[in-house]
Amino acid sequence: MRYLLRRAGFYLIALWAAITFNFIIPRLMPGDPLQNYIAKLRNQGMSQATIAALRKEFGGDPSVPLWHQYLDYLNALLHGQLGTSTSEYPTPVAQILSQSLPWTIGLVGTALVLSFIIGTLLGVLFAWRRDSWYDTTLPPTLTFLSAVPYFWMALALLYVFGMMLGWFPTSDAYDLSNFPNGPEWSLDFIGSLVQHAALPVITLIIGSLAQWVLMMRNAMVTTLSEDYLLMAQAKGLSTPRVVFAYAARNAVLPSITSFSISLGLVVSGSLLTEIVFNYPGIGYHLFRGASESDYALIEGGFLVLALTVLAANFLAELVYSTLDPRIRHGRA
Repeated sequence: MRYLLRRAGFYLIALWAAITFNFIIPRLMPGDPLQNYIAKLRNQGMSQATIAALRKEFGGDPSVPLWHQYLDYLNALLHGQLGTSTSEYPTPVAQILSQSLPWTIGLVGTALVLSFIIGTLLGVLFAWRRDSWYDTTLPPTLTFLSAVPYFWMALALLYVFGMMLGWFPTSDAYDLSNFPNGPEWSLDFIGSLVQHAALPVITLIIGSLAQWVLMMRNAMVTTLSEDYLLMAQAKGLSTPRVVFAYAARNAVLPSITSFSISLGLVVSGSLLTEIVFNYPGIGYHLFRGASESDYALIEGGFLVLALTVLAANFLAELVYSTLDPRIRHGRA
């Protein structure tokens, strides 16, 4: 319990630091982030009083002291308010992110979990059957594929399987013509959802599979040479029990650490994939926010990213301490 309280305290401090940096960094950037939007309003004949009211709403009023803006920012966060988007005015940033986050978590989360499970199992198999033909050919092939940028791989798969063969849709998260009222709970909609997510998920899996395979294979090779595993085999334990209950349980610890870090990068890692496939996730909206200088949307997106990283790392430490009790007692 003391270990969990210490780690929870550390992550609360890290969360405060992330929120503070998220507030300070945009205000240290040169220029006025609202200038372009205000210039656009002036061209539409907007009065100075209305522009001043909008500037106050966006939190960029220069007459308000910085510390006061910081307190207002914290108070707004406690009430779930992330400001108003200038690129999609008057839609609140919280609404944009809450609508796009499930798409990203569903798309990249599915790809990440599948990639981790498949890669870990393949790593166990390759290490157990070391120097077999698949152990000598598949890891280099996967390494080559992982070196191909997501952007190019996504374009290649989109061209071959989407445009030439017509096996998969080339854009959107579901068939907009069949479901004009948005998502619904039906088998037809789930089928459309899976069909549209297939190519992006395959792209993400191919691009990240090699790291899980190599990490698990190398850890397994080292673990398999330990004396306690030789003793387990000499005692006549079954092969699946030796491989999974003894070797893989210890060898998977480094992979879990990397998995937690990858969970935190779910939002940013999906950026290029969502752009190529026109997928309405948070990465797509972050790109729009950056291209249109929508600082409220960028701040909100990065805050979600920071929260995701911290939550993922905290959960990973809980899992890590469960698998290895030495962590809880400070002997590791």
